[in-house]
Amino acid sequence: MAAKTATRLVVFDCDGTLVDGQSAICDAMESAFAAADLPPPERNEIRRIVGLSLPQAISRLAPDGAPEGHARAIEIYKSNFRSARTEGRLEEPLYPGIAELLQRLSANGRMLGVATGKSDRGLFSCLAQHGVSELFHTLQTADHHPSKPDPAMLQAALQEAYVDPQDAVMIGDTIFDISMAVAAGVRAIGVAWGYHDPAELLAAGAVAVAETAEELERLIDG
Repeated sequence: MAAKTATRLVVFDCDGTLVDGQSAICDAMESAFAAADLPPPERNEIRRIVGLSLPQAISRLAPDGAPEGHARAIEIYKSNFRSARTEGRLEEPLYPGIAELLQRLSANGRMLGVATGKSDRGLFSCLAQHGVSELFHTLQTADHHPSKPDPAMLQAALQEAYVDPQDAVMIGDTIFDISMAVAAGVRAIGVAWGYHDPAELLAAGAVAVAETAEELERLIDG
């Protein structure tokens, strides 16, 4: 029997997996919808679309809205985030244990990556704020790829790291993350502290759902 191959590349989603950006996302989305004269979405509905690229998220939240309304909401949302970031009002704290987990994985020889619906600007700023930018080998964002669950982001991460799908794992909190991993042939692990329920993640194809960062670390090579 062949020896088990250790996981070489660990790719994380960002919002809902690495950082808790729920309040900032909901505030910016509500403001954008109001300014664009679109029907205000419920906060739980906003939580459900976290992980999608912004145009897809807006379309899901306002399926009957006109294209010009969607476009205005997208620009206002981006502007809201830029203002919050430059004024120091943006709060995206790392979840408990994540900073230590990233350090240990990197120290143990794992390559780390991110596949996120954030923009380049949003992701780079977020990682820099927490002092973890240098730990990541590959960063894939909505600026360069189709929205999840299309596997393009994860496939690009594999190519940049020169890693085969069977030697990688995708960590995420939504069915979009899990479905992306399944489409790319990559093992998926869910986290219970994000925006979709554990049962949904398992039904979408996650091999397990971690309740804590410590449990996630054990599951990565599980």
